[in-house]
Amino acid sequence: MAAIVSSASADPVFGDRIVQEARSWIGTPYCHQATTRGAGTDCLGLIRGVWRALIGPEPLSPPAYSTDWSEPSGEEILMQAAGQCLCRKPDLALSVGNVILFRMRNGAVAKHLGIVSVVAPTPRFIHAYTGYGVVESSLSGPWLRRVVAVYCFPEKVE
Repeated sequence: MAAIVSSASADPVFGDRIVQEARSWIGTPYCHQATTRGAGTDCLGLIRGVWRALIGPEPLSPPAYSTDWSEPSGEEILMQAAGQCLCRKPDLALSVGNVILFRMRNGAVAKHLGIVSVVAPTPRFIHAYTGYGVVESSLSGPWLRRVVAVYCFPEKVE
């Protein structure tokens, strides 16, 4: 796997570019394991598509995965993969362009991703959601309580 050279955490211009690219996916239908803007994507496919558009070739090719991810095994596969490709922030402080990882139920594995699009006055995020496709949603209390990790896209990799 390629090594991360620098993080975009301190670059608001790069954060804005991430959000601009993610917003170009809004309206893409939800399709499990797909990753094509306008045709179909899931939450991981959205992150992968933004990566390809702004950084280049993907560093990992995810294996086939079920809609329940790794719930039967309890393994944090998505969190592990995010840690290999993205720069994990030491806290849950949000910046525009951050990738957020959610645990959809208490005690379940983390299995949903989104991109922070607005921090203030009302936080918002872009994600691919079953039954809705790619949408921009309010990052309200019920969503915020589910955030388990926050990441930055790297600006470049070697």
